[in-house]
Amino acid sequence: MSDTLITPEQISSLTRDTNYGTWRVQKTWKPLYIADAEGCWIIDGAGKKYLDFSSQLMCSNLGHKNPRVVESIAEQARQLAFVGPVYATEARARLSEKLLEVLPEGIEKFFFTTSGTDANEAAFKIARMVTGKNKIISRYRSYHGSTAGSVAATGDPRRWAMEPAGKLHNVVFAPEVNCYDCPIKHTYPGCGVACVDYVEHMIKNESDVAAIIFEPIVGTNGVLIPPPEYFPRLREICDRHGVLMIADEVMAGWGRAGKWFSINHWNLKPDILVTAKGITSAYVPLGLCATTKKIADHFEDRYFSHGHTYEAHPITLGPAVATIEEMQRLNLVERAAELEPYVRQKLEALKEKHPSIGDVRGLGLFFAVELVTNRKTKQPFNTMRDKVEGKPMVVEQISGKMMADGVAQQAWISHFVIAPPLIVTKEEIDFGIDALDRHLGIADALVE
Repeated sequence: MSDTLITPEQISSLTRDTNYGTWRVQKTWKPLYIADAEGCWIIDGAGKKYLDFSSQLMCSNLGHKNPRVVESIAEQARQLAFVGPVYATEARARLSEKLLEVLPEGIEKFFFTTSGTDANEAAFKIARMVTGKNKIISRYRSYHGSTAGSVAATGDPRRWAMEPAGKLHNVVFAPEVNCYDCPIKHTYPGCGVACVDYVEHMIKNESDVAAIIFEPIVGTNGVLIPPPEYFPRLREICDRHGVLMIADEVMAGWGRAGKWFSINHWNLKPDILVTAKGITSAYVPLGLCATTKKIADHFEDRYFSHGHTYEAHPITLGPAVATIEEMQRLNLVERAAELEPYVRQKLEALKEKHPSIGDVRGLGLFFAVELVTNRKTKQPFNTMRDKVEGKPMVVEQISGKMMADGVAQQAWISHFVIAPPLIVTKEEIDFGIDALDRHLGIADALVE
């Protein structure tokens, strides 16, 4: 096979027969062969173009085939393709310097990984070593990775197959902050942000809590945005009880929410910040676990018990420098903030038109469109259990129709994630939202 021309159909079939499709029932997986990508578009083997309306997995923030980042990969390979993490390299020093420019103030010590998943694993180990405590509090509407510890801290159904992962890894779950559909049946603002009080109740009663991990803006589980009071209150609670705060900025970071990092919206200063995805715009796999100096000082005279072969891999670090410089040159963080009102207005107009839309929410170029069978009850068309059991999903029916119209749209259980590359034009935004508009009738017909 390798010595002959392979057709798009053969490539898709060979992939299907020899690879696992992630987070899905296998028998229905028919992967589309993507041969090329450029700007905000991906291109299949037949030459058909698709608007990348969710930046793949909300990671291709810079768009595809940026010349400077592409060249930086080759430059780094020519200079130094690999050396172990015990050594200093120019790429490591230059990226560390750039990170100090853009990361939130006070985050200044770095451990480089190859994904957000293993960056979270590092964060858990650091938190436990520093505090001498064991438990991690996470939230139910959350995703933190797929390895043993990070999936144990994941609140959504991707954890279920691994149970009792949470128990084995000393993770306990708090309610998410979701003012649209509160899990503890309160109504903001009259609730006094009761969900954060619940976290304090957990800390007091669990007694052995090292840290709480959270996505400042929840990602695939719905682009959930806390009210202004939430994080200041949580910071005060954690300080009072000696609990570290781990901000998972894997998805919401790197300009996606109209700030370099989403926690900047609340002026929050976490103890540990974890990120990946947009740090290289996914051109190469890189993650980062970054801490305050106070945490770093703990290890000056104590053993830092973590590491792996690919930590600070030069080929992952060089392109990260180029990515940050390109984001600065193109003013992409500011661009995401400037385009936010345009996207919001377009999506709110859809909500007025389609009774199946229960909520529209977002910041920057990071929005969710929530579908419901009934706006009053906020009942979704599908559940987490439906997803695990491989049942047909209404959002996937709609996204399938959008794909046929040339728009690649991320859908998860009951909502769509609108998160195009930060270089997107208004014309491309219109193209994507118009495709969603055309096919929401599938859900409208099912509204009670």
